[in-house]
Formats: sequence, C-alpha cells, structure tokens
Amino acid sequence: MLINFFYTLRAAKLPVSVKEFLTLLEAMKAGVIDTSVDQFYYLARTSLVKDEAHFDKFDRAFGAYFKGVEMLADFTKEVPLEWLRKNLELELSPEEKAKIEKMGWDELMETLKKRFEEQKERHEGGSKWIGTGGTSPFGAYGVNPQGIRIGQDKGRNKSAVKVWDQRAYKDYDDTLELGTRNIKVALRRLRRFAREGAAEELDLEDTIHCTAANAGMLDIKLVPERHNKVKVLLLMDVGGTMDEHIHRVEELFSAAKNEFKHLEFYYFHNCVYDFMWKNNRRRYSEKTPTWDIIRKYNKDYKLIFVGDATMSPYEILQPGGSVEYNNEEPGAEWLQRLTNAFPKYAWINPEPQGVWQYRQSISVIQQLTNHRMYPLTLAGLEGAMRLLSK
Repeated sequence: MLINFFYTLRAAKLPVSVKEFLTLLEAMKAGVIDTSVDQFYYLARTSLVKDEAHFDKFDRAFGAYFKGVEMLADFTKEVPLEWLRKNLELELSPEEKAKIEKMGWDELMETLKKRFEEQKERHEGGSKWIGTGGTSPFGAYGVNPQGIRIGQDKGRNKSAVKVWDQRAYKDYDDTLELGTRNIKVALRRLRRFAREGAAEELDLEDTIHCTAANAGMLDIKLVPERHNKVKVLLLMDVGGTMDEHIHRVEELFSAAKNEFKHLEFYYFHNCVYDFMWKNNRRRYSEKTPTWDIIRKYNKDYKLIFVGDATMSPYEILQPGGSVEYNNEEPGAEWLQRLTNAFPKYAWINPEPQGVWQYRQSISVIQQLTNHRMYPLTLAGLEGAMRLLSK
C-alpha cells in the first residue's frame, strides 16, 4: 500500500527520497500515530516534504491516492467480531434492514472475517473486497444495501472535508503568481543568520551541559538573538505601465520588509537615471542622486530591480530619452554602473513571461543585466534568490 503511495508522490514530481520514505515507515512502526488518515497525512508531510513550496503538490497527490479513505486498515491484526457487532454502524434504512435478513447477521460477520484474512492490499471500487467506493458490503463510501461501514464515521453527505481536499497550501504552486505569504517563503532562500546584540535568548544545549557539569544546579546560558544578516537594495519601478502591477509589487515590498532586517529601497520610473526617490509624493523635491546610492552602500548588498521593463527603447539607450525630463546620460549607462557596483543583482519582472519576447525594451534590459531577469512567480522568485545567494 505505502510503496504505491511513494510512487504516486514521485509521479507527482515531488522530490521524495527513499531515505525519507524509510523514516516514515520507521515512525509508523514505532507507533507514532494510530490508524487515522489525518494523522498519517501530517506524519507523511513532515517526513517526506522538506520544502513548503511542494505542499500543494503533496496535498493533490495525497488526495488522489487516499480519496475517500478515513482509516488505514491493519489487516494483520485480528478484529473481534463482537467488537464489530457493537461498534460498526449499519447505514441502513428500514427497507434495507429487511433485505439484510436474507443474508443474516452471523453470515455477514463470518464473510467479513474471511475477507480480512484473504485481502492483502488496499482496494477501491468493485463488489467484493473491503475498501472504498464500489458495491462491496464492507468498507466506506460505497453503495450496498447489506453493507458494513468500515472507517467512515459519518454518512457521506455529512462527512467533513479533509485537509488534503481543502489544499490549504494551494498558493504554493510554483506556476501561480505570488501572494505575500508565498513571497516570504521564496525570499527565505536568501536569508543568512548570525547572532548579534545582547545575550537574551536561551541556549538550551549549553544550559543542559553546564547544569550537568555543575552537579545538577541550574546554570542558565544565554546567547544573542539570531538575525538575518542579508542586506538588500530594492529599486522599484513606479507609475505608468506599472500601475496594473501595484498590488503584487506591494506584496513583494511588504514581504521583503518582513524578511530582511537590512533593507534599503528607492523608486524610479521606467529606467534608472541620475536620481531616484523614496517618497512618490515628493519625488521632484526630494531626489537622491544615483551616485550617492552607489557610494553609500557597499558591495555586500544584494541589488534587486523590480519593474516591467516596458518602455520605448530610446528611454534606455539615448540621452534625453526619458519621458519625464532631459536626462544627460542614457539609462543603460546607469544600469551598467549599478550592476558594476553591486555584483549580486537580479531583475524581477511582473509582466507575464510569455510576452517578454514581444517587447523590445525587455530584450534590451535582459541584455544589459546579463539575462538575470526573472518573472514574479514563486519559481521565478526562488530562481532569483538562488542566484543572489551564490
């Protein structure tokens, strides 16, 4: 049964290893859970899935394999018929109860016992074996007027929706655009922790060691709190064609502020030129020269551009090409200066990747950034974070 489950996960493109599968089997053998499929779901997900981005694929594969199953039956143990008589519900109408008399309770119980002895694997559908669906008298979620319901605590019309059917992690599908929660998951690939500040966090391992060495007298040890040491310089395109991407860029900005302690940000329009700004309402009165930004932040900052790169190619390649003012140097020159100053950089583009080939300006920006442009999807953002973390 579980061997086939393992192959189902692999068929769903989940990176499940044999070692992780053996860990799951050991946990079950040790009695970590009972026969509840709900408990097995959480145990299996914990043992087999190491990346939150794969939770939705796991839910779909699990739901497809265990659809309709409420209990993991253990066919190796004896099931007392008296226990079955007292605890198994007969989901029968008065008319159906009359029909069951043709078979008789004792004969029904004896047949069930034989099925337990003969059946060697999980079964779904059909008319004989204990399983789910189908017309067998024994099992769950099937149809039979003379049936014993096994592993189904309520009628189908009133049963609860299972976790894997709800697909609580469906937003983690890497083909979908991002929400704030998903962005946080992707950005975590860039985190690098170090301890800093006052010693106020309990060091459990050192406390246990020192207490034991001190003849059992409690010796509490503290260490500085761990903080994400990654430094990020975020440059965001604003206005014009970016207006249709406001919501997703705001989600990215919110997630970045939450994930990175050292985050600096500035705005630009269409292409970077000789100045940027922090407040869009005062963009003309409170300008920050781009040269100052280059001088202020050192090379250990990760540079992330966020923009749709959708504009006239002249705005990138020609002096005076800006639609807002007469820029003395082309945007391409400033892009080159920024990428030289911050060797670890990437460009995140909220435009669908399918249209990139039809936008000449996107092609130009891709060339200027060494093709380090990624779409604003979970897969795209994770790819950018992997690049920046190298």
